[in-house]
Amino acid sequence: MDKKKIQNWGTENAIYLVLIALLVFIVMKEPTFLSVRNLTNILTQSSVRVIIALGVAGLIVTQGTDLSAGRQVGMAALISASLLQATNAATKVFPSIGEMPLMVVLLLVIIIGAIVGLLNGIVIAIFHVTPFIATLGSMIIVYGANSLYFDVIGASPVASFDPRFSKFTQGVFRISGYRFSYLIIYATIATIITWVLWNKTKFGKNIFAIGGNPEAAAVSGVNVRNNLLKVYILSGVFYAVGGFLEAGRIGSATNNIGFMYELDAIAACVVGGVSFSGGVGKISGVVTGVIIFTVINYGLTYIGISPYWQYIIKGLIIIIAVGLDTRKYLKKK
Repeated sequence: MDKKKIQNWGTENAIYLVLIALLVFIVMKEPTFLSVRNLTNILTQSSVRVIIALGVAGLIVTQGTDLSAGRQVGMAALISASLLQATNAATKVFPSIGEMPLMVVLLLVIIIGAIVGLLNGIVIAIFHVTPFIATLGSMIIVYGANSLYFDVIGASPVASFDPRFSKFTQGVFRISGYRFSYLIIYATIATIITWVLWNKTKFGKNIFAIGGNPEAAAVSGVNVRNNLLKVYILSGVFYAVGGFLEAGRIGSATNNIGFMYELDAIAACVVGGVSFSGGVGKISGVVTGVIIFTVINYGLTYIGISPYWQYIIKGLIIIIAVGLDTRKYLKKK
C-alpha cells in the first residue's frame, strides 16, 4: 500500500481506531468487562437508544437533525408512566383511572409523538426554518410543557407501575441459559421495519434523494415537502415508542428523563456513517454506532470513570466524527 492509500484508509477508519483504543483501555483496566453478562447488559441498554437513533437517522439523511428528540422521549415516558401505574399504588397520579390497556397508552403517546414530529416538519418543510433552530425551539417548548404536566401531577417521580407494564418492558427470555431482555426484540423489530422503509420503499429512495440534492430531487418529481413531513412524523413515532419503553425499563419517570438522549442518538448516527452532508447512511451503521457508544458508556462506568469525563469524551468523538465526515465530503466534491 502506498502512502496515499494508507492516509485514505486512516481517514475512513480513524473514528473506529479511536473507539477501539478506548475499548482496549477499558479491557486493560478491567479484564472482567468481557463477559456474557456485560454483553447482555450492553444489548439491553442499547435497545431503546437504537429505536431513538433510528428516528434521528432519517432526519440526518435528509440533511436535518432533531435537538428535541430527548425531550420528546421524556414526554412520552412521563405520560406513559402516569397512565400505567398500578391500581393500588400509594401515589397514583389518576386514582379514578383503572387498568389502562398497554396498547392504548402506547397508541396515545405515538399519536402525540407524531403530532410533535408533524409540527417540526411543518416549520422546517413549509416555513423553511433550518432544522437546528426549529428543533431547538421545539426542544424548549416540549420540555416546558412536560415540566408543567409534571408539576400538575405532583412533581415527584412517577413509579409503582402496573405489573403488566413492568413485564412488557423488563421481561426476559433465555437462550442457552443466558437471559436477554424483551427490549432487544423490540429494537430488532424497529430495526427491521426501518431497514425495509429505507431500502425497499419509494419513501426510502425519496429521502436519500432529498438528502443528496433537494433541488435535483424536486426536479425529478419527488415531493420534497411531503416526504420531509413524513420523515419528521416517523421520527416522532420512534421517540414515543422509545419513551414508552424507557419509562418501564427505568421503573420511574420525571420531567428530566430523556436529557441529552439526542446527543447519544446523533453521535451514534455520525459514528455509524450517517453523513450530515445528506443522502448517505445505513441501518447497520446506526445500530453499530449505538452499540459502540453504549460500550463506551457502560465500560467507562464499569472502570469508575466520572460521568462528566464521559460527556467530554463523547463530545470529542462527535467533533472528530463530523470533522472526518466533512473532510470526506469536501474531498469527493
